[in-house]
Amino acid sequence: MTDTQPQSGIKKVREMIGAFIEGKYVQRFITTIIVLNAITLGLETSKTVADEIGSILHVFDKIVVTIFVIEIGCKLIYRDFGFFKIGWNVFDFIIVAIALIPDAGQLSVLRALRVLRTFRLLSVVPSMRKVVQALLTAVPGMMSVGAIILLIFYVSGVLATNLFGSDFDEWFGNIGRSMYSLFQIMTLESWSMGIVRPVMKLYPYAWVFFVTFILMTSFAVLNLFIGIIVDAMQSQNTGEEELIKAESEIGRKERNKMHSELVGLRQELAEVRKILEDQGNRNHR
Repeated sequence: MTDTQPQSGIKKVREMIGAFIEGKYVQRFITTIIVLNAITLGLETSKTVADEIGSILHVFDKIVVTIFVIEIGCKLIYRDFGFFKIGWNVFDFIIVAIALIPDAGQLSVLRALRVLRTFRLLSVVPSMRKVVQALLTAVPGMMSVGAIILLIFYVSGVLATNLFGSDFDEWFGNIGRSMYSLFQIMTLESWSMGIVRPVMKLYPYAWVFFVTFILMTSFAVLNLFIGIIVDAMQSQNTGEEELIKAESEIGRKERNKMHSELVGLRQELAEVRKILEDQGNRNHR
């Protein structure tokens, strides 16, 4: 009895801490702090601003780190080792841990990594978190499409080197230069006047190769990336809708079950009342 009471008290305190730190208002406050910190980190890049209010920005930076540490500490108290089973918690923990690394001496370059705290918006804002989760879901498909693009680049790079390398060494002198030039062409950045038209002066039918390459990459394969991401977003939204529907269906079944139990309980009470009334009438006689 005495052992269970302290345990239940500790559990209750942990649940109170969890309800507080993961509550709506605290999370909004954390989001505001992240945004303000991102703004101050940008202001620190200005020498004029840094000279005028640099000390204030430095103090605010320390306050932000303290708030983040308290938040992570409260979540650790609430979830214990279960904290690390949630990927977003691990992400936040790493970001805050980087902020605690001393930035003096040889580690001063790590001071620039403070801007990584802004990425915490990805875990705090639900809509951003949903997009990132969809992107992670789409990674296998995107890797397949990336492999297809790499294959097209390699084959096209070999062809371009053999066809145009002897006269255009700067662009197609070897397979590395060819693939880089083809990447520029795929992005449609100065591809016509900058590369293709000069090549066509010596090779009039070179447009067939380059236009075919653009159709395969810019207008076909790259659109597969968009299709995979859109499909992942739709799948995630569908999954959430099905989960909500399943939860509502479970709730409906529970309500129906409770209603049936109440009806049965009322019937039993009515029968008991009737029996008691009959016994009372017999005793009265």
